[in-house]
Amino acid sequence: MVKFVRSSIFISMLVCCGVSLAEPPSAATTTQAAALQGDAKAQAKLGAMYLLGNGEEKDEQQAAEWFLKAAEQGDVDAQVIIAAMYDRGMGVKNDVKIATQWYEKAAAQGHGASRAILGKNDVAKGGVAFNYQAMRLSASKQIPTEYAKKILFSK
Repeated sequence: MVKFVRSSIFISMLVCCGVSLAEPPSAATTTQAAALQGDAKAQAKLGAMYLLGNGEEKDEQQAAEWFLKAAEQGDVDAQVIIAAMYDRGMGVKNDVKIATQWYEKAAAQGHGASRAILGKNDVAKGGVAFNYQAMRLSASKQIPTEYAKKILFSK
């Protein structure tokens, strides 16, 4: 009988400890939960995770969906990323008009690179001739990855 009681206590302790020793949720799980609750920063971070394949399998379409959700809530970095993604047709259908609309929204929030991409940079006015189209193409190639890294590794 004593052995039975000891065994029961031991098993009970293992079960109790097992619950407390459970693995904490991963960063991806925590981020996804917050993103699903509508947190714009978490949505942008989840988009970055999908874009870079960091914590999630690389998936440009999923990345675009999450960046779009964050952009619609006014996250300026997400607006710039989704604009560049539309410029390139990265995870979404190529659409320069939609890209321009997102750059406009970011520029309205004072985003300097977006202003420059749109040719609205006051410093460049009256200066040396500048090919904004070439700059926009170059920017659209660099922005998604670089901004995603910025989002992913910022607190």
